[in-house]
Amino acid sequence: MSAFVKKLVEKASLKKPVGFSDNIKPDDVNPRLVFHYGIPTGSILLAYDSIQQILAIATKDGRIKLFGKNGSQALLESSETVPSKFLLFIENQGVLLNINVNNHIEVWDVDRKCLSYVHNFEKEIASFVAMQHVPYLYAGDSTGTLSVLRLDQEQWYIEQMKYHIPLSASHGKTNEVECDIAVNCILPQPAAESKRALIIYSDGVITLWAIQESKAIFTAGGTTLQSLSHETKKVTAACWACPIGSKVVVGYSNGDIFIWSVPCPLNSKTEQAFHNELCSGQSAPVCKLNLGYRADKIPISKLKWADVDGKSGRLYVLGSSDHLSANLLQVILLNEQTESRTIKLSIQLPELCVDMEIISSSVEQNKHRYDSLLLLGKSGHVYTYDNSLIERYLIQSQTKSSPSLPKEVTVELPFSDSRITVSKLVTNNPCMPYSGDENFDVLAKNSLPLFPFEGRQKEGSNSTNFSSFSTARNLYITGHNNGAINFWDASCPLLLPVASLTQQSDNDFSLTGVPLTALYFAYDSRILISGDQSGMVRIYKLKSEPFAPQSSFLSLQGSSKKGNNIIRSIKLVKVNGAVLSIRTSQNLKQLAIGSDQGYVSLIDPEGPTLLYERHIPSELSTGIISTHFETSKFHGFEKNVLIVATKDSSVLALESDTGNTLSSSVVHPKKPSRALFMQILGGQGVSGRGYTVSDGVSINNVNYDDAILLLCAEKAVYVYSLLHVVEGTKKVHYKKKFHSSSCCWASTFSTPSDGLVLLFSDGKIQIRSLPELSLLKETSVNGLMLSTSKASSISDNSVSSSHDGEIIIVNGDQELFFLSIFLCMEAYRLLDPASQVFNKDLVNAQAIVSLPSVKEKKKGIFSSVIKENKGTKSKNGLELEAEDSRKSIEELALIFSAANFPTGVETETKIINNDEDDDLDIDDIDIDIEDPKEKPKGHPMIEALNKQNIKNKFQTIKGKLKHAKVKNDKTPANEEPREEKAGAAVDQIKKRYGYVSSGESSAANMAKTKLSENLKKLQGINLKTTEMQDTARSFSSMAKEQSKAYLSVLGQLFSLSRRGYAMKGGRSKADTRKAESKLSVKKGAAAGKKAAPKGKPAKDPNKPKRPASAFFVFMEDFRKQYKEKHPNNKSVAAVGKAGGDKWKSLSEAEKAPYVAKAEKRKVEYEKTLEDYNKKMDEGAGAEEDESDKSKSEVHDEDDEDEDGSGEDEDDDDE
Repeated sequence: MSAFVKKLVEKASLKKPVGFSDNIKPDDVNPRLVFHYGIPTGSILLAYDSIQQILAIATKDGRIKLFGKNGSQALLESSETVPSKFLLFIENQGVLLNINVNNHIEVWDVDRKCLSYVHNFEKEIASFVAMQHVPYLYAGDSTGTLSVLRLDQEQWYIEQMKYHIPLSASHGKTNEVECDIAVNCILPQPAAESKRALIIYSDGVITLWAIQESKAIFTAGGTTLQSLSHETKKVTAACWACPIGSKVVVGYSNGDIFIWSVPCPLNSKTEQAFHNELCSGQSAPVCKLNLGYRADKIPISKLKWADVDGKSGRLYVLGSSDHLSANLLQVILLNEQTESRTIKLSIQLPELCVDMEIISSSVEQNKHRYDSLLLLGKSGHVYTYDNSLIERYLIQSQTKSSPSLPKEVTVELPFSDSRITVSKLVTNNPCMPYSGDENFDVLAKNSLPLFPFEGRQKEGSNSTNFSSFSTARNLYITGHNNGAINFWDASCPLLLPVASLTQQSDNDFSLTGVPLTALYFAYDSRILISGDQSGMVRIYKLKSEPFAPQSSFLSLQGSSKKGNNIIRSIKLVKVNGAVLSIRTSQNLKQLAIGSDQGYVSLIDPEGPTLLYERHIPSELSTGIISTHFETSKFHGFEKNVLIVATKDSSVLALESDTGNTLSSSVVHPKKPSRALFMQILGGQGVSGRGYTVSDGVSINNVNYDDAILLLCAEKAVYVYSLLHVVEGTKKVHYKKKFHSSSCCWASTFSTPSDGLVLLFSDGKIQIRSLPELSLLKETSVNGLMLSTSKASSISDNSVSSSHDGEIIIVNGDQELFFLSIFLCMEAYRLLDPASQVFNKDLVNAQAIVSLPSVKEKKKGIFSSVIKENKGTKSKNGLELEAEDSRKSIEELALIFSAANFPTGVETETKIINNDEDDDLDIDDIDIDIEDPKEKPKGHPMIEALNKQNIKNKFQTIKGKLKHAKVKNDKTPANEEPREEKAGAAVDQIKKRYGYVSSGESSAANMAKTKLSENLKKLQGINLKTTEMQDTARSFSSMAKEQSKAYLSVLGQLFSLSRRGYAMKGGRSKADTRKAESKLSVKKGAAAGKKAAPKGKPAKDPNKPKRPASAFFVFMEDFRKQYKEKHPNNKSVAAVGKAGGDKWKSLSEAEKAPYVAKAEKRKVEYEKTLEDYNKKMDEGAGAEEDESDKSKSEVHDEDDEDEDGSGEDEDDDDE
């Protein structure tokens, strides 16, 4: 205990060295990621917005990287660090949907780069797709149910609709349905997106679903599929193979690929012919592609189709295998000759791939459009192929025997031809004031593109546009695996090239190919020193002209004997082992080199001359990680010493002039770990002056008696007394151990306050004060995973920092992290435009859906498509009639808001192949407009008006049907007029729901047959209408009888009450009879006036009314306000429209009071309704007894009346 107290006293008596700042506070620092560049690690999914030209890449840890035009990039980070399952854009709307493994649907605002909403889907999502022209989504789950979701286009939230498609209603025969059948693919039909959707189940059943009719109109696969293959297989991928949606390609788990025909509503003639062909028994696929996947048992994981001029297309097939195969990726040309000859291209993949995407880009200078095929590898790397070369190969394969194969290009950091192995960062350079252009587009054109298809260089120019040193406020220096050194302008996150050095000596201008391992740069003296893995040290003296302010000097790559370059001289020195550390003395007269073999070499850079080389032995690990020139006291005398730190966390002092050790003992911790960083704090020996790029930052003007030594290792950080280290004694001022994870990198910063920054292997960042090592702030960067370099190897990470706390981390050859430490410091300019990937100017652009002209050939699997296109040919080519988006939204809002199937109860399937369509029943359609809950959110008045219009139309049709029935009864021999009117009614119904009328068909027999069928249906409706009318009359008679009995009971009760009143001294019996006679006359008249409505039971006035929704609670207040502002307005529709617009503009917080009132009313209603139901149940039996008793009393009273006088009595007014 005494030793512990002694240590506390020593720490309390410690004085902070002069020069350390006291004003650093936790609020001053905020370690954060300010920009991310490149492909994130752990990438697993791709998505592309073809209009905005935005590429999205999702990762395993919840990140989504966005790549826009002109090199703009943005990183989205979810709070859930889990992998994504589905990723898709709502094209040209600035919305990205991400579905993770927890079945949470995330709605991302691409413009604001924030998460707008998260919808928790209750079931396991097996497939997900968005309708591009209307705000609705399809989600298929693992139980075979397809749900419909609505995406609010103003507030970007998701609402689940009542409309759904259960498995038994769309799959086929319900007795064959298994419980483990999932919806694997959902494909809205391109020619009728808002009317039809193709549903493909895991067992191979293909169903075309009619949305408005809520039934399946076509099925294929299933039993037929299993009989073809004689084995059980599952659907794994599918895509359209036709621009109008008449052909679909389906891939299976056993490697099969089938092409199926699907009815397409292009015109009535072709669709009806197709239906007749299907009904005749054809349900087999039209084509089977033999590509070798089935022979190798390779499942089909991805299918993509690209249209080529409307007459052919390219099908991209990606197989899923644990072993790399030569035919995992194949591209097939689909045309009229596909059935007879398969033209394909097999691409040898560099690794197993998990996703692919076809993207397009355009270059403004030449206005050319480039298509590329992107492949995402299992390792997270991205590979690109030029689609024009793929197309050329397929075309040449039809005529030539050996076309050239396209090659892949790996997407890597464009900062050299090789990986970055070491780097240095200098920020806020006062010697190089910024005077460049603030236009981001200009800077982006001069930057190196990340993707090969981004071609931002001018056409025909292969040279790199170098920037100038004079405009580089931040200078980033990188050493590479091939020995090259590059200078970059890091003022903007898009690094601009400044200079590239490849010269190795005075006469050698080629690259050595040896990786660089250490860099040192002092730009006030323009000295650059590099060390490589072979032990070669190169000392560059650079010219002063390129560094002069406002210089127009252009840096040239490499050097030339005749041309100007930035190198004045090069000197070379060889040391033992790979160079790990470089340090210069204050006057730049001495250079200390530390190697991985444990050698410390002192060099005179003027010679250059090797002054001495000393080996520092180590029991655990050799290697000099850092050296430092210092002046210190030793036995009362001042000495110039060289402080040395080794890999095993040992620290010792050498006499800098001779290299002799000053003490036989070495300072090291009891449990050493690999050392990372060493720095002298408060000393006077500064390695260079000003903004010197080194292993750390020295702090000046401090008495060396108070100087301390900071040593950072993987497991702990130590603060020693420098004087004790020189003497070989251990005195620890402060110590902090790391328990959760290992530290991978450390450095100090001194502007505006002094501190220590630590990076850990799990991405955690710690900011600690100096010298106390107290924790100021701790955070983590998602996706930042650092690795420690092993012996005799180069780490995949390169980390560099500046004196003011700016950090750049290079992760392999894929990504860069730009980190900032201080809260109020902005080291980089143009951050906002560099991350702005969304272009608002394109939102209002109108997309034209068109098909180009086609040739006369019409043979093969695409012949039917060509015929259909030819039938709709226009002057400007083939154009499909674009759907009215606004009308589609209104119709779908009405359809999807109503429950088409009972929740939890699945009905029998309705397949067109069975030829057993249900009769049209008008009364089955819900046209009640009084229930506010049935109105879709967001359109309260439009849907109400639509319902009223539908109600009026059906009432008109009912009247026509009755008129036709009466006319038929009068003239039974004349059938033609009735058929004409019936056909007109059917045509009106079909036209209302988007179907082609019977009069438009050119086949007379077909039209006659259809009209006969319609006539039978209408006759059935007439019969049912008559039956309902008879039922209504019967019900009316029963209601009258019940009303009479009820009034009789009331009369008897009233008579009894009168008698009781008379017996107590009230009126006489005669008066009582007089009043009863008056009451019976009034009640009889009332009963005659209020007859029960036909077909509907009388409503109980005592039954509680349903409560209003939050919207109608809001409307109660809004109507008052609206009438006050518009006293002359009498239009109900205007008030409803204004109220609907106002309600949509309210925020969730503003809607909360109305929601609360609605909930309160709902609770009260449910309680009142429960009491009412109980009262009705209890009073049912009592009412029967009371009725019998009343009848007996009535008979008794009638007997008394027969014995009475029978006098007339006058009415008395009461």
